[in-house]
Amino acid sequence: MTERPDHTAELENLVGSAAGPPQLAPHAVNEAMIRHWVEAMGDTNAAYVSNEAAQALGLAGVIAPPTMLQAWIMRGLRATVEVEAARASGRPAGDTATDRMMTLLDDEGFTSVVATNCDQSYARPLVLGDRVVVSSVIEAVSSVKKTGLGTGRFITTRLDFAAVSAQTVGSDPDPTEIFGRGEPVATMRFRILKFAPAAVAQHKGAQTLVAESIPPALRPRPAITQDIAYFFEGARQHKLLIQRCAACGTLRHPPLPACGLCRSFAWDTIEASGRGEVFSFVVVHHPQVPGFEYPLPIGLIELEEGTRIVADLIGVEGSEVRVGMPVMVEFIEYDEELTLPAFRPRPEGAT
Repeated sequence: MTERPDHTAELENLVGSAAGPPQLAPHAVNEAMIRHWVEAMGDTNAAYVSNEAAQALGLAGVIAPPTMLQAWIMRGLRATVEVEAARASGRPAGDTATDRMMTLLDDEGFTSVVATNCDQSYARPLVLGDRVVVSSVIEAVSSVKKTGLGTGRFITTRLDFAAVSAQTVGSDPDPTEIFGRGEPVATMRFRILKFAPAAVAQHKGAQTLVAESIPPALRPRPAITQDIAYFFEGARQHKLLIQRCAACGTLRHPPLPACGLCRSFAWDTIEASGRGEVFSFVVVHHPQVPGFEYPLPIGLIELEEGTRIVADLIGVEGSEVRVGMPVMVEFIEYDEELTLPAFRPRPEGAT
């Protein structure tokens, strides 16, 4: 393979730089967006939709779900597609520290990307009428690491969120100036891995990377803790086990140490029927991780029992998946150690 340059020094110089200019949310925190969010997520916390319920908790009124934090400032699909198209065609996509960092990483051969984790801390809830403004900084760039996905670098970006009023924004807002006058509401650290996929080779005279002839990669191993071990053991026995609060009977998935409704730490499990419907879905094309077949349809399945689970969709092309499509569970034994539930279309009348 062609030797790749080492941009360690240049990347270290970017640490501490603003990742880009501050961003002002296009809209204030509003009830309609909150309602859409809680319905999509199945979140039943009444403080997000009822002033009376929020006031009973000592709040002034309805608050936004904390996990909506990033939704208020996301630039949207159209802007994202335009930026990615510019990069793919070689046109400058911008001259921020993030753009320069990504160019350096691409030049090192780390052309694939996967998100690894996201940590959020909250100073206060967002309330109706808040206008979110965010400032971001490149907090860390790791040395070159070898991972199961391939060799690459971990990048950590810190985003500081503030809230301002409509009066503060005015008619001709300057996000940089506004951020300085905002009230801090949250901090988010977002980490990605920029990597060169394992076992790839550069063809002479070609511009694309192609996979070498190697044995199929094992599917990545899940990190199994005491809280979730029951689920994977159930899958090995071809049982779809769902966690249930022993105090109030609320079902929850993924597993949690405490009930989000009554706060009880006591729980048991039920065996789900395995029947459900596609509530939402995505079809993954890139980045392509060893151990998976692409295109890869993944569904958010609403089970008959009322809770939801994310799993692969099998026996169906991505173009054929539809919201509301009836599905049934099928357990896939990937190897001696790993069995996972997947869902395939359920024939009419099937039990």
